Amino acid sequence: MTVSVKDAQADLLGLIRRLPPGDTLTLTDNDVPVATVVAAPVTALRPPPGLWKGKVVILSDDDEHLKAFAESAS
Repeated sequence: MTVSVKDAQADLLGLIRRLPPGDTLTLTDNDVPVATVVAAPVTALRPPPGLWKGKVVILSDDDEHLKAFAESAS
């Protein structure tokens, strides 16, 4: 998208918010490009798997507590 600096001044935040991630907004002055704004990519809301690898140790498997939980849930 290309917009003049004069037009962008009226609603720069709105223009930026409407940009799809990774898309660009080119600002011009007298039809000459003077700046480019690039929309940031969307960041993951969840952390990547494996962050706790090597930091957590499971000492034993314990299925006994699951039986008690199943009985109380029914």
